[in-house]
Amino acid sequence: QVQLVESGGGSVQAGGSLRLSCTMSRTMYGTYVGWFRQAPGKEREGVACIKPRGNTGYAGTVEGRFTIARDNSKNTLYLQMYDVKPEDAATYYCVAGGTSCLGGRNYPHWGQGTQVTVSS
Repeated sequence: QVQLVESGGGSVQAGGSLRLSCTMSRTMYGTYVGWFRQAPGKEREGVACIKPRGNTGYAGTVEGRFTIARDNSKNTLYLQMYDVKPEDAATYYCVAGGTSCLGGRNYPHWGQGTQVTVSS
C-alpha cells in the first residue's frame, strides 16, 4: 500500500502562486504520478502527470501556468501553480501508480486531498 500525503494548499489571490507537495511512502518508478482536482459540483479533472520516462502531461486548462516536478531523493511530488485563476479553486489530490496520464480510473493510489481557494 502506498501512502500519499499532500500539503501546501490554502488561500491565494487570483494571479498569485502556490506550490503543492505530496510525500509518497515509497518511490513509484515506472508508473504515472500526478495531480487531480475536484471543485464542488464539478467532475474530477486530471491536472498534470509525470510519465514513466520522465516527460510530463498537462490539462489544457493549466498548461503554461502549472508545473509538475518530482524530487526522487525525497519521494516528493510537486505542483507549482502560477497565475492562479478563480476556476483553479478545488481540492487537489496526489495520485500514483497510474497507467495513463490524466485518466483518473487508472490510478490506484490517492492522497486525502488539499484544498486550494482563490480570492479575486
